[in-house]
Amino acid sequence: MTRRGFLAALGVGQIASWGTLYYSFPLLAVPMEADLGVDRTALYLAPTIGLLIGSLAAYGVGGLIDRGRGRFVMAGGALLAAVLLVAWSRVESVAALYVVFAGLGLAQAATLYDPAFAVVARRYGAEARKGITALTLWGGFASTVFVPVVQMLLDRMEWREALLVLAAVNLLLCLPLYAAAIDRRHDAPPPAPHPEPDAEAPAPARPAAAWALRQPTFWLLATAFTLYYGTFSALTYHLYPLLLERGLSAEAVVAAIALIGPAQVAGRLFVWMLARDRSVRVVGGATVAALPLALALLLVAEGPVLLATFALLYGAANGIITIVRGVAVPELLTREAYGRLNGLIAVPQTVAKAVAPVAAAALWSLDDSYGPVLLAAVGAAVLVAGAFWAAAAASLRLHRLKPG
Repeated sequence: MTRRGFLAALGVGQIASWGTLYYSFPLLAVPMEADLGVDRTALYLAPTIGLLIGSLAAYGVGGLIDRGRGRFVMAGGALLAAVLLVAWSRVESVAALYVVFAGLGLAQAATLYDPAFAVVARRYGAEARKGITALTLWGGFASTVFVPVVQMLLDRMEWREALLVLAAVNLLLCLPLYAAAIDRRHDAPPPAPHPEPDAEAPAPARPAAAWALRQPTFWLLATAFTLYYGTFSALTYHLYPLLLERGLSAEAVVAAIALIGPAQVAGRLFVWMLARDRSVRVVGGATVAALPLALALLLVAEGPVLLATFALLYGAANGIITIVRGVAVPELLTREAYGRLNGLIAVPQTVAKAVAPVAAAALWSLDDSYGPVLLAAVGAAVLVAGAFWAAAAASLRLHRLKPG
């Protein structure tokens, strides 16, 4: 399969995987809450469990991909997702739902961006950014496609039946796409054109990972992405009530939030068309600066102009950071052991995504106000920028070292 066909197949699969396994839950939760007779807090603990389990699986998944098992991981993940979506459709208690979501966490760890990025990096080698950027353009349409699709299903059938349709999507679309796109002949990186920046860095994946863990760059990147995605997750769940608390109308809030998705795709297109040859130090450094700026705007935004500016800046930053996240390890650290290192960074990142919404709710409850939550988010965003800039500087020093 050509590179173009590879990315198209993987991209369509990512739209369907994200749409069925991630964006479907908030819509399905509404009828589930009444049908199962559980409160919202207990219901939303299910995806938190899934994210935590997925974080524990991330390193092992990355290791399998490093050994050339990308097809097994992603096609197997789609099959597991189909089975568990059927199981989800049959749950009668919240305890059973938690068990299903523990399994869905494994399916997400095997099918969403991190394994897909690792597979693309192995196919593209030194040109990994080009492939990862293209893949994120596909993935950016997941909510645009599947939120209305899931809503249409719920308008026409019960939530349990809708889940069977989503299971069929994974079985009949995602599984064959991943199986066809990823083949053993291409599931290996090309030889590196230059030696690694430090003579101490060995070629095999396991020693290379051990070497990377001794570098400040790795830990600074892990800190930056963990704080970034924790902040993103908290805002994803709390932005709507936060803006309502400001006294804005529901229509104005929905209109502002609706700008974020297109801004994500626009940010990725900007990188694809105008900044594809720029170092990740430059692109990432500018992007992490945009997050505290956007949140500072949110602190003072009361009218539609500032609110729209926040949404566009925040959305563009989120779109670009996905690309930065995918290429930071090979460009700033090492191209060896990509799957393992990306998996290791994904562990605290995923835990932060799972815990941050609950932590934000607890912070809100202290004063029944989102003021402290937003101040904490601004502080976290400043730390993100500092950690990424420090990682970029440490990487620059690392790459100036000469072997031997």
